[in-house]
Amino acid sequence: MIFNKFIGLFSSDLSIDLGTANTLVIVKGKGIIINEPSVVAVKTDRYGHQKVLAVGREAKEMVGKTPGNIKAIRPMRDGVIADFDITEKMIRKFIQKAHGRTSLISPRIIICVPYGLTQVERKAVRESALSAGAREVFLIEEPMAAAIGAGIDIREPKGNLVVDIGGGTTEIGVVSLGGLVLSKSIRVAGDKIDQAIIDYVKRKYNLLIGERSAEEIKITIGTAMPLDKELSMIVNGRDQVEGLLSSIELTSEDAREAMRDPLREIGEALRNVLEVMPPDLAGDIVNHGIILTGGGALIRQLDKYLSELIRIPVYVADEPLLAVAKGTGRALEEIDLLQELFEHE
Repeated sequence: MIFNKFIGLFSSDLSIDLGTANTLVIVKGKGIIINEPSVVAVKTDRYGHQKVLAVGREAKEMVGKTPGNIKAIRPMRDGVIADFDITEKMIRKFIQKAHGRTSLISPRIIICVPYGLTQVERKAVRESALSAGAREVFLIEEPMAAAIGAGIDIREPKGNLVVDIGGGTTEIGVVSLGGLVLSKSIRVAGDKIDQAIIDYVKRKYNLLIGERSAEEIKITIGTAMPLDKELSMIVNGRDQVEGLLSSIELTSEDAREAMRDPLREIGEALRNVLEVMPPDLAGDIVNHGIILTGGGALIRQLDKYLSELIRIPVYVADEPLLAVAKGTGRALEEIDLLQELFEHE
Protein backbone atom coordinates (compact mmCIF):
# COMPACT_ATOMS: atom_id res chain seq x y z
CA MET A 1 0.00 0.00 0.00
CA ILE A 2 1.34 3.39 -1.01
CA PHE A 3 1.01 4.98 2.46
CA ASN A 4 3.00 2.19 4.10
CA LYS A 5 5.84 3.04 1.75
CA PHE A 6 5.31 6.73 2.40
CA ILE A 7 5.71 6.36 6.17
CA GLY A 8 9.42 5.66 5.70
CA LEU A 9 10.25 9.10 4.39
CA PHE A 10 13.82 9.94 3.46
CA SER A 11 15.42 13.08 4.84
CA SER A 12 15.14 14.68 1.41
CA ASP A 13 11.33 14.66 1.56
CA LEU A 14 9.70 18.01 2.17
CA SER A 15 6.48 19.98 2.36
CA ILE A 16 5.70 23.22 0.56
CA ASP A 17 3.28 26.00 1.44
CA LEU A 18 2.95 27.30 -2.11
CA GLY A 19 1.43 30.69 -1.39
CA THR A 20 0.44 33.57 -3.63
CA ALA A 21 2.66 35.95 -1.66
CA ASN A 22 5.30 33.68 -0.11
CA THR A 23 6.53 30.11 -0.49
CA LEU A 24 7.72 28.23 2.60
CA VAL A 25 9.63 24.95 2.39
CA ILE A 26 9.91 22.54 5.31
CA VAL A 27 12.35 19.60 5.37
CA LYS A 28 11.52 16.70 7.67
CA GLY A 29 13.48 16.97 10.89
CA LYS A 30 14.79 20.46 10.07
CA GLY A 31 11.69 22.67 10.11
CA ILE A 32 11.19 25.73 7.90
CA ILE A 33 14.35 26.32 5.87
CA ILE A 34 12.98 28.60 3.13
CA ASN A 35 10.55 31.50 3.53
CA GLU A 36 10.71 33.70 0.45
CA PRO A 37 8.37 35.65 -1.86
CA SER A 38 6.70 33.66 -4.66
CA VAL A 39 8.40 35.72 -7.35
CA VAL A 40 10.59 34.69 -10.29
CA ALA A 41 12.74 37.08 -12.34
CA VAL A 42 12.99 35.92 -15.96
CA LYS A 43 15.11 37.25 -18.83
CA THR A 44 13.88 36.70 -22.39
CA ASP A 45 16.40 36.68 -25.24
CA ARG A 46 15.72 37.79 -28.81
CA TYR A 47 14.69 34.27 -29.77
CA GLY A 48 12.01 34.16 -27.08
CA HIS A 49 13.90 31.76 -24.80
CA GLN A 50 13.48 32.40 -21.08
CA LYS A 51 16.19 32.17 -18.46
CA VAL A 52 15.54 32.36 -14.71
CA LEU A 53 17.72 35.09 -13.18
CA ALA A 54 16.49 35.00 -9.60
CA VAL A 55 13.84 33.41 -7.39
CA GLY A 56 12.31 34.57 -4.12
CA ARG A 57 13.57 37.58 -2.19
CA GLU A 58 16.12 38.62 -4.80
CA ALA A 59 13.48 38.49 -7.53
CA LYS A 60 10.98 40.53 -5.50
CA GLU A 61 13.51 43.34 -5.22
CA MET A 62 13.29 43.60 -9.01
CA VAL A 63 9.49 44.10 -9.10
CA GLY A 64 8.66 47.33 -10.91
CA LYS A 65 12.33 48.06 -11.61
CA THR A 66 13.26 45.76 -14.51
CA PRO A 67 14.26 46.65 -18.09
CA GLY A 68 12.07 45.51 -20.99
CA ASN A 69 13.66 42.08 -21.49
CA ILE A 70 13.49 41.14 -17.79
CA LYS A 71 10.23 40.45 -16.00
CA ALA A 72 9.56 39.82 -12.32
CA ILE A 73 6.68 37.33 -12.41
CA ARG A 74 4.37 36.17 -9.64
CA PRO A 75 3.32 32.75 -10.99
CA MET A 76 0.64 32.26 -8.32
CA ARG A 77 -2.45 34.45 -8.54
CA ASP A 78 -5.50 34.24 -6.29
CA GLY A 79 -4.14 31.06 -4.74
CA VAL A 80 -3.82 29.19 -8.03
CA ILE A 81 -1.12 28.66 -10.65
CA ALA A 82 -1.31 31.44 -13.24
CA ASP A 83 1.90 30.41 -15.03
CA PHE A 84 2.53 26.68 -15.11
CA ASP A 85 6.06 26.85 -16.59
CA ILE A 86 7.33 29.54 -14.20
CA THR A 87 5.80 27.76 -11.18
CA GLU A 88 7.65 24.58 -12.16
CA LYS A 89 10.92 26.51 -12.40
CA MET A 90 10.27 28.15 -9.01
CA ILE A 91 9.54 24.84 -7.29
CA ARG A 92 12.65 23.28 -8.87
CA LYS A 93 14.83 26.15 -7.62
CA PHE A 94 13.39 25.91 -4.10
CA ILE A 95 13.89 22.12 -4.05
CA GLN A 96 17.51 22.58 -5.08
CA LYS A 97 17.99 25.37 -2.53
CA ALA A 98 16.43 23.26 0.22
CA HIS A 99 19.01 20.54 -0.31
CA GLY A 100 21.95 22.83 -0.92
CA ARG A 101 22.87 21.27 -4.23
CA THR A 102 21.93 21.49 -7.88
CA SER A 103 21.92 17.78 -8.73
CA LEU A 104 18.56 16.17 -9.41
CA ILE A 105 16.62 15.59 -6.20
CA SER A 106 13.50 13.41 -6.24
CA PRO A 107 11.75 13.99 -2.92
CA ARG A 108 8.23 13.14 -1.94
CA ILE A 109 6.41 16.41 -1.47
CA ILE A 110 3.33 17.52 0.48
CA ILE A 111 1.85 20.70 -1.01
CA CYS A 112 -0.72 22.87 0.70
CA VAL A 113 -3.52 24.07 -1.60
CA PRO A 114 -6.62 26.29 -1.20
CA TYR A 115 -9.86 24.45 -0.47
CA GLY A 116 -11.61 25.95 -3.49
CA LEU A 117 -9.20 24.64 -6.14
CA THR A 118 -10.84 22.83 -9.06
CA GLN A 119 -9.65 19.38 -10.13
CA VAL A 120 -7.93 20.97 -13.13
CA GLU A 121 -6.07 23.39 -10.84
CA ARG A 122 -5.12 20.57 -8.45
CA LYS A 123 -3.74 18.60 -11.37
CA ALA A 124 -1.69 21.65 -12.42
CA VAL A 125 -0.16 21.88 -8.91
CA ARG A 126 0.73 18.17 -8.95
CA GLU A 127 2.19 18.28 -12.44
CA SER A 128 4.30 21.34 -11.62
CA ALA A 129 5.84 19.52 -8.65
CA LEU A 130 6.32 16.28 -10.58
CA SER A 131 7.94 18.14 -13.48
CA ALA A 132 10.22 19.85 -10.97
CA GLY A 133 11.52 16.47 -9.85
CA ALA A 134 9.19 15.16 -7.14
CA ARG A 135 8.73 11.38 -6.86
CA GLU A 136 5.23 11.66 -5.43
CA VAL A 137 2.97 14.59 -4.62
CA PHE A 138 0.44 14.75 -1.79
CA LEU A 139 -2.02 17.62 -1.37
CA ILE A 140 -3.36 18.95 1.92
CA GLU A 141 -5.98 21.70 2.07
CA GLU A 142 -5.10 25.05 3.66
CA PRO A 143 -7.83 25.20 6.34
CA MET A 144 -6.71 21.81 7.65
CA ALA A 145 -3.01 22.77 7.57
CA ALA A 146 -3.79 26.10 9.28
CA ALA A 147 -5.71 24.31 12.05
CA ILE A 148 -2.83 21.88 12.64
CA GLY A 149 -0.30 24.74 12.60
CA ALA A 150 -2.39 26.77 15.06
CA GLY A 151 -2.05 23.94 17.59
CA ILE A 152 -5.57 22.52 17.27
CA ASP A 153 -5.97 18.79 17.84
CA ILE A 154 -7.96 18.10 14.70
CA ARG A 155 -8.82 14.52 15.73
CA GLU A 156 -10.94 15.58 18.73
CA PRO A 157 -14.76 15.31 18.44
CA LYS A 158 -15.28 19.06 18.75
CA GLY A 159 -15.53 21.85 16.24
CA ASN A 160 -12.82 24.43 15.67
CA LEU A 161 -13.10 27.28 13.16
CA VAL A 162 -10.01 28.67 11.44
CA VAL A 163 -9.84 31.69 9.11
CA ASP A 164 -6.62 31.79 7.09
CA ILE A 165 -6.12 35.10 5.25
CA GLY A 166 -3.28 34.61 2.78
CA GLY A 167 -2.13 36.52 -0.26
CA GLY A 168 -4.55 35.18 -2.86
CA THR A 169 -7.35 33.51 -0.90
CA THR A 170 -9.10 33.57 2.45
CA GLU A 171 -9.77 30.02 3.64
CA ILE A 172 -12.49 29.39 6.23
CA GLY A 173 -12.68 25.88 7.65
CA VAL A 174 -14.54 24.08 10.44
CA VAL A 175 -12.47 21.11 11.60
CA SER A 176 -13.73 18.16 13.65
CA LEU A 177 -12.76 14.47 13.96
CA GLY A 178 -9.87 14.81 11.53
CA GLY A 179 -11.91 16.27 8.68
CA LEU A 180 -13.26 19.48 7.22
CA VAL A 181 -16.96 19.66 8.13
CA LEU A 182 -17.51 23.02 6.43
CA SER A 183 -15.19 25.01 4.20
CA LYS A 184 -15.31 28.16 2.14
CA SER A 185 -12.63 29.71 -0.02
CA ILE A 186 -12.88 33.24 -1.41
CA ARG A 187 -10.39 35.01 -3.63
CA VAL A 188 -10.33 38.09 -1.44
CA ALA A 189 -7.19 38.37 0.68
CA GLY A 190 -3.88 40.24 0.86
CA ASP A 191 -3.57 40.96 -2.87
CA LYS A 192 -7.11 42.36 -3.12
CA ILE A 193 -6.47 44.50 -0.03
CA ASP A 194 -3.28 45.86 -1.66
CA GLN A 195 -5.21 46.63 -4.86
CA ALA A 196 -7.92 48.39 -2.86
CA ILE A 197 -5.21 50.62 -1.34
CA ILE A 198 -3.78 51.38 -4.82
CA ASP A 199 -7.26 52.31 -6.09
CA TYR A 200 -8.04 54.47 -3.05
CA VAL A 201 -4.80 56.47 -3.24
CA LYS A 202 -5.34 56.98 -6.97
CA ARG A 203 -8.96 58.04 -6.50
CA LYS A 204 -8.51 60.35 -3.51
CA TYR A 205 -5.03 61.78 -4.04
CA ASN A 206 -4.45 61.32 -7.82
CA LEU A 207 -1.28 59.46 -6.92
CA LEU A 208 -0.16 56.30 -8.70
CA ILE A 209 1.61 53.78 -6.46
CA GLY A 210 2.75 50.18 -7.02
CA GLU A 211 2.07 46.86 -5.31
CA ARG A 212 5.09 47.10 -3.03
CA SER A 213 4.06 50.54 -1.77
CA ALA A 214 0.50 49.33 -1.16
CA GLU A 215 1.76 46.36 0.83
CA GLU A 216 4.00 48.66 2.89
CA ILE A 217 1.01 50.91 3.65
CA LYS A 218 -1.04 47.89 4.76
CA ILE A 219 1.73 46.66 7.06
CA THR A 220 2.83 50.04 8.43
CA ILE A 221 -0.48 51.85 9.06
CA GLY A 222 -3.24 49.39 8.10
CA THR A 223 -6.03 48.94 10.64
CA ALA A 224 -9.54 47.47 10.58
CA MET A 225 -10.90 49.77 13.32
CA PRO A 226 -10.04 53.19 14.75
CA LEU A 227 -6.90 53.39 16.89
CA ASP A 228 -6.42 55.38 20.08
CA LYS A 229 -3.58 57.15 18.30
CA GLU A 230 -3.85 57.15 14.52
CA LEU A 231 -0.69 56.34 12.52
CA SER A 232 0.75 58.06 9.45
CA MET A 233 3.47 57.63 6.84
CA ILE A 234 4.87 59.39 3.78
CA VAL A 235 4.00 57.71 0.48
CA ASN A 236 5.82 58.37 -2.78
CA GLY A 237 4.33 57.95 -6.23
CA ARG A 238 3.52 59.66 -9.51
CA ASP A 239 0.90 62.37 -9.82
CA GLN A 240 -1.48 61.12 -12.52
CA VAL A 241 -2.52 64.66 -13.47
CA GLU A 242 0.87 66.34 -13.85
CA GLY A 243 2.91 63.17 -14.39
CA LEU A 244 5.53 64.31 -11.85
CA LEU A 245 6.88 62.45 -8.84
CA SER A 246 5.06 63.43 -5.68
CA SER A 247 4.74 62.58 -1.97
CA ILE A 248 1.74 62.62 0.35
CA GLU A 249 1.12 61.85 4.01
CA LEU A 250 -1.27 58.92 4.41
CA THR A 251 -2.97 58.14 7.73
CA SER A 252 -4.32 54.94 9.22
CA GLU A 253 -7.80 56.44 8.69
CA ASP A 254 -7.03 56.48 4.95
CA ALA A 255 -5.80 52.88 5.10
CA ARG A 256 -8.90 51.78 7.01
CA GLU A 257 -11.19 53.42 4.46
CA ALA A 258 -9.20 51.85 1.60
CA MET A 259 -9.43 48.34 3.09
CA ARG A 260 -13.08 48.58 4.11
CA ASP A 261 -14.65 46.66 1.19
CA PRO A 262 -12.31 43.61 1.08
CA LEU A 263 -12.44 43.26 4.88
CA ARG A 264 -16.23 43.42 4.75
CA GLU A 265 -16.24 40.63 2.13
CA ILE A 266 -14.11 38.45 4.42
CA GLY A 267 -16.49 39.15 7.29
CA GLU A 268 -19.51 38.27 5.15
CA ALA A 269 -17.91 34.97 4.06
CA LEU A 270 -17.32 34.10 7.71
CA ARG A 271 -20.91 34.97 8.56
CA ASN A 272 -22.14 32.73 5.70
CA VAL A 273 -20.24 29.75 7.10
CA LEU A 274 -21.65 30.35 10.58
CA GLU A 275 -25.21 30.54 9.22
CA VAL A 276 -25.10 26.98 7.82
CA MET A 277 -23.22 25.37 10.72
CA PRO A 278 -24.84 22.42 12.55
CA PRO A 279 -26.07 23.49 16.04
CA ASP A 280 -23.73 21.17 18.00
CA LEU A 281 -20.66 22.50 16.17
CA ALA A 282 -21.92 26.06 16.59
CA GLY A 283 -21.89 25.54 20.36
CA ASP A 284 -18.24 24.45 20.19
CA ILE A 285 -17.29 27.53 18.14
CA VAL A 286 -19.01 29.86 20.63
CA ASN A 287 -17.06 28.20 23.47
CA HIS A 288 -13.67 28.04 21.77
CA GLY A 289 -13.79 31.13 19.55
CA ILE A 290 -12.32 31.54 16.08
CA ILE A 291 -8.63 31.40 15.21
CA LEU A 292 -7.11 33.81 12.67
CA THR A 293 -4.01 32.73 10.71
CA GLY A 294 -2.14 33.97 7.65
CA GLY A 295 -0.53 37.33 6.94
CA GLY A 296 -3.90 39.08 6.97
CA ALA A 297 -4.31 38.16 10.63
CA LEU A 298 -1.61 40.75 11.38
CA ILE A 299 -3.79 43.67 10.25
CA ARG A 300 -4.35 45.78 13.35
CA GLN A 301 -7.71 45.31 15.10
CA LEU A 302 -8.93 42.73 12.57
CA ASP A 303 -9.70 40.24 15.36
CA LYS A 304 -11.78 42.89 17.14
CA TYR A 305 -13.50 43.91 13.87
CA LEU A 306 -14.58 40.33 13.09
CA SER A 307 -15.55 39.63 16.68
CA GLU A 308 -17.91 42.62 16.73
CA LEU A 309 -19.35 41.60 13.37
CA ILE A 310 -20.21 38.00 14.33
CA ARG A 311 -20.39 38.38 18.15
CA ILE A 312 -18.02 35.49 18.81
CA PRO A 313 -14.50 35.76 20.30
CA VAL A 314 -11.77 35.89 17.62
CA TYR A 315 -8.11 35.21 18.42
CA VAL A 316 -4.91 35.60 16.41
CA ALA A 317 -2.79 32.42 16.35
CA ASP A 318 0.82 32.46 17.51
CA GLU A 319 3.02 33.21 14.50
CA PRO A 320 0.01 33.46 12.15
CA LEU A 321 2.22 33.90 9.08
CA LEU A 322 3.74 30.46 9.67
CA ALA A 323 0.63 28.53 10.72
CA VAL A 324 -0.05 26.85 7.37
CA ALA A 325 3.62 26.00 6.85
CA LYS A 326 3.90 24.61 10.38
CA GLY A 327 0.78 22.55 9.75
CA THR A 328 2.17 21.04 6.56
CA GLY A 329 5.46 20.43 8.38
CA ARG A 330 3.72 18.56 11.16
CA ALA A 331 1.82 16.51 8.58
CA LEU A 332 5.21 15.58 7.12
CA GLU A 333 6.50 14.53 10.55
CA GLU A 334 3.36 12.56 11.44
CA ILE A 335 2.47 11.07 8.09
CA ASP A 336 1.41 7.79 9.72
CA LEU A 337 -1.13 9.57 11.94
CA LEU A 338 -2.40 12.07 9.40
CA GLN A 339 -2.37 10.06 6.19
CA GLU A 340 -6.16 10.28 5.85
CA LEU A 341 -5.82 14.03 5.30
CA PHE A 342 -3.91 13.63 2.08
CA GLU A 343 -5.15 13.65 -1.46
CA HIS A 344 -2.75 11.64 -3.57
CA GLU A 345 -2.43 10.68 -7.18
